[in-house]
Amino acid sequence: MMMLLSTQPTSEPNPIVPQLDVPMHGSILKDPILRRAVRESVPLFIPAIPFGFILGAAMTRSELPTWIAWLSSITVFAGAAQLAMVTSAGVASWWTAVATAVVINSRHIMYSAGLTPRFQNQPRWFRWVGPFFIIDQVFALVAARSDLDRRQFRIYTLTAGLFFFSSWLIVTTAGVLLGSAVPTNWKIEMAVAVMFAGLVAIPIQKLSAVVASVAGAGASILFLDLPNRLGLLVGAAAGIMAAFVTDELIEARSPAARSEDSQA
Repeated sequence: MMMLLSTQPTSEPNPIVPQLDVPMHGSILKDPILRRAVRESVPLFIPAIPFGFILGAAMTRSELPTWIAWLSSITVFAGAAQLAMVTSAGVASWWTAVATAVVINSRHIMYSAGLTPRFQNQPRWFRWVGPFFIIDQVFALVAARSDLDRRQFRIYTLTAGLFFFSSWLIVTTAGVLLGSAVPTNWKIEMAVAVMFAGLVAIPIQKLSAVVASVAGAGASILFLDLPNRLGLLVGAAAGIMAAFVTDELIEARSPAARSEDSQA
């Protein structure tokens, strides 16, 4: 999902021309940042495999033509929004499906705000292309990599994004092709909860991110049986609120905040 990021001018030359600055000698696959991005992406994609496979199977049972539902893996590339579209087709009105997808993906506004400082001084082409790949897992990865310079950030973000994009396409396609083998009583919400819980498998530096992942997954499981996939909305809202409350509590307990209170 495309995010709204700052478009401040960059000081780098030829900002429109993609320049990853990868060493030309040897294979690009030898770049340590590229290999690091793939190595750190694999553990986060594994929990998403059940969700992607079951979603692919759901595409074959949707009121939408299967090929249109499958194209959402390319054009939308947001599992929860795809689920809302696929399961709402023929059941709810089009504006209900759109509104549900918007609410589910509202968390990307926070992702945008969190990554704006990292994107501000990047080339223009990257500020347009990069945000498409910022899904939950990629955000969790890049937000925790403050040690990367601008060039390394571009390579890391695009490598992780392309890894998730291609892997997601493969898994959902497998679900479409093998969908008949998936029992109809499998609950896709449980796969979503497992996927979000997998976000805590990486060393996230912010406590609020861990709390949000646990709260979102827990709420999704707790409200698994709500009608119209409302458990996903509850899980997303719980994660957002948990992260906000955690950040507020941490800020209130910080030495700077206590110093200001004492001076007042």
